[in-house]
Amino acid sequence: MTVLPYKNSEQGKKKQVEEMFDNISPKYDLLNHLLSANIDKVWRKRAVKKLRPLHPQFILDIATGTGDFAVSATKIAHAKITGIDISGGMLEIGRKKIQKKNLTDRIEFIQADSENLPFHDNTFDAATVGFGVRNFENLEKGLAEIKRVLKPGGVFIVLEFSKPCKSPFKEIYYFYFTRILPLLGKLVSKDNSAYTYLPESVNEFPDGERFTDILQTVGFVDAKGFPQTFGIATIYQSVKPKN
Repeated sequence: MTVLPYKNSEQGKKKQVEEMFDNISPKYDLLNHLLSANIDKVWRKRAVKKLRPLHPQFILDIATGTGDFAVSATKIAHAKITGIDISGGMLEIGRKKIQKKNLTDRIEFIQADSENLPFHDNTFDAATVGFGVRNFENLEKGLAEIKRVLKPGGVFIVLEFSKPCKSPFKEIYYFYFTRILPLLGKLVSKDNSAYTYLPESVNEFPDGERFTDILQTVGFVDAKGFPQTFGIATIYQSVKPKN
């Protein structure tokens, strides 16, 4: 089932996601850190830590949003990061952010579609996606496109929400995620649908082994998942084959 942000819209998922993120972009960072109690920052650091020993020099951050993952990736010495996102509103916030942090020489933002990347084959040493793959209109197509632009042996890191399985945390999480989070998100962002779409899209996303199986079906190898904080999120790591 395809989960859509705006149920009454006749637009496809891709255009709806673009509209949704344009709408919530002014409050996105505030809500992200507030609703996750800042633990999303810890998850990003852990994801980047998996890349650091590999010393990638050219990194593509897909669905970069306001650039939090791209900023975290600058901890990798000498790395240049290209962030792409479909939402111009999110990228505008991101550009202001990297200017304030004096990172314009390390990070470049481009408005682009993750399922039709404007790069040559075998361009990047590593690719990352933070909380973005569940928004792809066609998941397999987006993943295949990321594989195309990675160099052979390039590493792909995905950080995405997942579904806790163990009680009582499972019940607490679902209550917060389906009742409290949408209400707070609606009040702060003024978008009635965005933070209802979030738990719905997480619920439908094929997490855990289902996602590592999809990565391998698309052609990645050594796909592994590393659950974070009782399984609220998972870091996935896979590699483009060398031949």
